[in-house]
Amino acid sequence: RLRTRSYWHPNGGDVVRCLGEGVQNLSLVESCFDPGVRSSDSCFLVSSSSAFRLALIQLQVSSVKSDNLTRACGLVREAATQGAKIVSLPECFNCPYGTKYFPQYAEKIPGESTQKLSEVAKECSIYLIGGSVPEEDAGKFYNTCAVFGPDGTLLIKYRKLHLFDIDVPGKITFHESETLSPGDSFSTFDTPYCRVGLGICYDIRFAELAQIYAQRGCQLLVYPGAFNLTTGPAHWELLQRGRAVDNQVYVATASPARDDQASYVAWGHSTVVSPWGDVLAKAGTEETIVYSDIDLKRLAEIRQQIPIFSQKRSDLYAVEAKKP
Repeated sequence: RLRTRSYWHPNGGDVVRCLGEGVQNLSLVESCFDPGVRSSDSCFLVSSSSAFRLALIQLQVSSVKSDNLTRACGLVREAATQGAKIVSLPECFNCPYGTKYFPQYAEKIPGESTQKLSEVAKECSIYLIGGSVPEEDAGKFYNTCAVFGPDGTLLIKYRKLHLFDIDVPGKITFHESETLSPGDSFSTFDTPYCRVGLGICYDIRFAELAQIYAQRGCQLLVYPGAFNLTTGPAHWELLQRGRAVDNQVYVATASPARDDQASYVAWGHSTVVSPWGDVLAKAGTEETIVYSDIDLKRLAEIRQQIPIFSQKRSDLYAVEAKKP
């Protein structure tokens, strides 16, 4: 007897069953495959369940790493008791955000912080997106997100691709590149619910990254991020809604809670946006947990109603990944 697995096309319109090398249309919905795309590129594993709960932890970050880890794990446990299946921590959840802090708090992966994340992910049997921590590797420092599965296994490690180097005269100047190095690879991971793509903060400004993740079958993009009081009110929600609508995906951002006494004041307002561009859930500035039920049937409906994936003019333009 052939083993079969169900897959969901990026356009959201087809459920197919893969039998060895072949793909059979189950005729559950109208076909929307691009005939120029190989089946191995155009489908990916999903669950028979079409909805799951996502939780974003908006943590109040202090200068004491051990306290941050303890409180973060406590909030992860709380989210799990509320039915969350995927939980995300914010950018730099274990230390203050700032170029002078990155080398001071940096650790190897695996290390102290990621060991705690592995343990709590296994304890709660959830997928845990570990926000980000300063990582040291071979004398270089990275802004890195580690993701753990329900058994505590490290699934992927994502290093921030686009470093936050900006200068807005009279408001904010910041250069992550003073101490950090950029990553050089994409990161997605599969769950029983959907495929998830990762970015960190400034990465959300680069539409090409989200487009590549959508091409690779992601239905949820998660960006742990710490926008500030200049860029936050101007662009935080706008960018999330743009990435969501452009790619017909869910977009979630997990920010630290605001600390007005910090050297870098985070905007807060962790958010979940639907593929239609609706804000489904949004925090204020305080420490809290944001919950949203992610409905993949709704995503499929949107992609059927406005079928942009099958309408792209690949004869005129393309967004191409230059690395796997």
